[in-house]
Amino acid sequence: MVRPFSCIERSQAELIGVIEEKQKTTEKQAEGFIKDLQQEITQLEKRISELNQLSYSEDHLHLLQNFTSTNTAPPTKDWTKVNVHQSSYVGTVRTAVSQLEKTLSQEMKKLLGDVELKCVQKYDVVVTLDPDTANPCLILSDDGKQVHCGNIRKNLPNSTERLSYSVAILGKQRFSSGRFYYEVQVRGKTAWTIGVARESINRKGVHTLSPNNGYWTICLRNGNEYKAAAGPAVLLLVREELQKVGVFVDYEEGLVSFYDVETRVNLYSFTGCTFTERLYPYFCPWPNAGGTNSAPLIISPVNMDADLGGDGGNMSSTT
Repeated sequence: MVRPFSCIERSQAELIGVIEEKQKTTEKQAEGFIKDLQQEITQLEKRISELNQLSYSEDHLHLLQNFTSTNTAPPTKDWTKVNVHQSSYVGTVRTAVSQLEKTLSQEMKKLLGDVELKCVQKYDVVVTLDPDTANPCLILSDDGKQVHCGNIRKNLPNSTERLSYSVAILGKQRFSSGRFYYEVQVRGKTAWTIGVARESINRKGVHTLSPNNGYWTICLRNGNEYKAAAGPAVLLLVREELQKVGVFVDYEEGLVSFYDVETRVNLYSFTGCTFTERLYPYFCPWPNAGGTNSAPLIISPVNMDADLGGDGGNMSSTT
C-alpha cells in the first residue's frame, strides 16, 4: 500500500512537472512573438532607410515615381492586443492541492482501514463447515474448508439441523460471547452470501435474510451487485471485485463487520445488535448457474503481520 508521504512526493513531482511544462510553453510563445516583432522592426528599418534615401534625392521625377510604393508602412500586427500571460499558476496549484487533499484522504482511509483490520484479525478463529447442516445440493471438501453447489440433490437425512430450503451451510463452531473473526475467499463467483446466523433460524422453509430473522450477512448478486441484508437491503459501494471477505463479530458490543481483505476497507457494519443466542458462521455459495458460479467459497487462513500476533482474542465458543 502506498503511504501518504509517498503520495505527497509524487504529487509534488507531478506539480513541478506541470509548472515546468507551462513555463516552456510560455517561453516558446514569447520567443515566437519576439521573432515576429524583430521581423517587423527589420522591415520598418528597411522602409525608413528607403525613405531617407529618397529624401536626399534631387531627382523630383524619381521621387514621385517611388513615393507611392514607399509611403505605406509594411503590414504589422496590432501588438496592443498581444499578451504573454505570466506564469502565476494559481489555478494549477489550486487544482493540484485539491487533488492532493483527495489522494491523502483516500490514503488515510486505507491506512486507518489497515490498522482496523489488523486489530480484528487478532481474533482469528478456526472455522470449518458442518456437513450435518448442509443443504443436500452442496458439495464439501474433505477438509471442511470449501463448499460449492452441485447439480444433483443428494438423498440425505432431513435432520432438524439441516438447511433444507436455502442452498447454505453453517460452521461447526458456535459462539456465545467474546469476539471472533474469519475470512472467506469469494474469487470467481457471481453470487454468494456470507455472515453469521443465530441458532434458531428457520432451517426448513422460505425465509428472508435480515437481522430480524436472525441473519447478519452481505451478499453478491448478478456478478456485480454487493448488498448488506439489513432489511431492507443496503447497496454497498465496491470499486473492485471482491476476492476475500473478512467477518468480525463482537458479541457483547452487538457488532458484525465485513471487510475487503485485499483493499483493507470496511464494507459494512451491523451495529447495535442484541445477541441472545449462539451464533454460527453462515455460508451460501448459491446455485452454480450452469457453471458460471461453480467456484467454491473457501474458508481461508488469516495472513497478518507477525508483529501483531494472533492471540485468538477473548472469544468463547462451543464445538
